[in-house]
Amino acid sequence: MANTVRNKPGAARIETVEDYNPLESLQDKYEQNKKRINTAITVLLAAVVGFFAYQKFIKEPKETKASNAIAFPQMYFAQDSLNKALNGDGQHIGFLQIIKKYGGTKAGNLAQYYAGICYLNMNDPKSAIKHLKEFNAQGTNLQYVTYGALADAYMETNNIKEGIEYYNKAAANKKDNLLTPMYLYRAGLAYEMNNQIDKAKESYKRVRDEYPQSMQARDIDKNLARLGVLD
Repeated sequence: MANTVRNKPGAARIETVEDYNPLESLQDKYEQNKKRINTAITVLLAAVVGFFAYQKFIKEPKETKASNAIAFPQMYFAQDSLNKALNGDGQHIGFLQIIKKYGGTKAGNLAQYYAGICYLNMNDPKSAIKHLKEFNAQGTNLQYVTYGALADAYMETNNIKEGIEYYNKAAANKKDNLLTPMYLYRAGLAYEMNNQIDKAKESYKRVRDEYPQSMQARDIDKNLARLGVLD
């Protein structure tokens, strides 16, 4: 019956299960969407080729140039010549120009940190905050130092609340016996300035109990005694 109807001129074709061929169906769908599929494949291939070309011929050379360029302002930074470190010496560019010219590179990112520290030491805490916020320190050994520098900068702007927040972030590395007690101590002082005496006591006690060999622990009992802690 199905064959009779199928063979009549002008009649709609009725397919039985036996008629169905998945390969033909797939081919039909491909033919119908061939242009769209081929376009998508071409775009994908272009993106992949473009990515590897960018990595090889643009990004890698740019990283090398940025790494070479940052060596000179780092030298000035070590010599405490902060203005030359920031702005260059006329022959070599400084951290600020490296940020503009080599944004997206590792050296360009590191230049944000250096610029922030320069501004902090030049008594420009707002500019320091701007650059330190732009620095991506995630997963580096500068992460906690950056938090501490941000805390110092916020304290310079009399933003004690933010200062406390970042001192606590800076003190989050419990394994650091040098920096963590220092930031805990500074957090304690900031809490006192903010009239949060109980919080100040907690910070000082952590210095005393967790880092007894630190420089800050030597006189920490005086701070606690001033706040009424005599044990």
